[in-house]
Amino acid sequence: MVAPAAEAVAVAVAGRKTLPDECKTLWQIAGPVILTGVFQFLIGFVTVAFVGHIDKVELAAVSIVIGVIEGLGFGLLLGMGSALETLCGQAVGGGQLHTLGVYMQRSWIICLATAVALLLVYMFTDPILRLLRQSPEISAVAGRYARWCVPQLFAYAVNFPMQKFYQAQSRVWVMTVISGAAVGVHALLNWVVVAKLGRGLLGAAMVGNASWWLINAVQFVYVVGGSFPEAWTGFSRKAFASLGGFVRLSLASAVMLCLEMWYYTAVIILVGCLKNPEIQVGAVSICTNYNIWTLMVSVGFNAAVSVRVANELGAKHPKAAKFSVVVAVTTSAAVGLVTLLARKQLPRLFTDDEQVVKEAAKLGYLLAATIGLNSIQPVLSGVAIGAGWQSLVAWVNIGCYYLIGLPLAAVFGFKLKLNATGIWVGMLIGTVLQTVILFVILFRTKWQKEAMLAEERVRNWGGNVELPTVQEAR
Repeated sequence: MVAPAAEAVAVAVAGRKTLPDECKTLWQIAGPVILTGVFQFLIGFVTVAFVGHIDKVELAAVSIVIGVIEGLGFGLLLGMGSALETLCGQAVGGGQLHTLGVYMQRSWIICLATAVALLLVYMFTDPILRLLRQSPEISAVAGRYARWCVPQLFAYAVNFPMQKFYQAQSRVWVMTVISGAAVGVHALLNWVVVAKLGRGLLGAAMVGNASWWLINAVQFVYVVGGSFPEAWTGFSRKAFASLGGFVRLSLASAVMLCLEMWYYTAVIILVGCLKNPEIQVGAVSICTNYNIWTLMVSVGFNAAVSVRVANELGAKHPKAAKFSVVVAVTTSAAVGLVTLLARKQLPRLFTDDEQVVKEAAKLGYLLAATIGLNSIQPVLSGVAIGAGWQSLVAWVNIGCYYLIGLPLAAVFGFKLKLNATGIWVGMLIGTVLQTVILFVILFRTKWQKEAMLAEERVRNWGGNVELPTVQEAR
């Protein structure tokens, strides 16, 4: 019989070129990743839904913590962990499964060190938000909630490297089942602790901490329990050796993804500076939460195309890598159009405040345009990760988002007095420009050259793990 990991490798590197086969391969990865993303997003979604029925100040405070503080930690750690998408994906494509366990351990070291550095942000959330001109009342509540959520910060640091380890080997259904069970437990605990026992924000934070660490514990037991005999051979001192190259790729990945995620964080901060911040922040947070729902589909294809491109480049199949890109972008865009249908019914799931519901409804058309764009842009970012272009895309993000998008958002929102609508328009212009530039980069890519660089990248940035060449592995 073929071992599960070996079978996954065979599927990943088969180099299929027909449209139905490529769609099937993409959905086999994207489908479970989408469900996993939805389930893990539901942890925050359920928390906001329960807290939103306490009071609008608590809703705004928790929304800012999730969108700004946890968004900072989540984005940075997800980015650091995303180095594994390039290295593990290309190593799997080259038949070098024995390196994956060491790669994951190196990523744990780097991500946990990053989480320690981020502790200061969680501990001083209140003064940080005041410096950003947020409401003192909201900042005080947000500061308390952020300190209670510190265990989630370290949960992210452990979780993301494991996710990439699973994804690179196309073993994503395991994560889906674990995350689905965890969100069920999370919803039940929130109903008991927050709704019935009335423990408020503290109870909501403790339930969130428990849910994330439950996911980590079960995933770790599955890894070390013999389910990955070729990729996991135990803890190794090699994880501490030659960290320099791994850190460089991790930082490049983190900068690329964080610049994208912090873009939306900056929008929430700008909205918090408007008049009636409780209403404005609540409305934008509701739209942002719905946008994240729709992003789950694109993030699934982000992961799928990242794995496919990395696997095919590692296996020296440049034409198959290019074909995967075309199919993934087309499919994600088509699915993204379907998600527009239910956007008008969502606000009442988060709040009973009619002013907040009315303000959120005003953003409906802009939200629709954003959803359409975001069904494509994350897939293009996934291609960049799979091919190892993180540094290039980071510069594109700086120019489009922070030199064009946010300045326009500030002008439209404050100077032209368009409030939250103007801020969202500015954000949208930056996203359009970034998507166009990524398409130009893809159009000009020489895929044969990228395939030749894949093995060299694993060697140079993977550190000192003994790697057989692709020819020897075959």
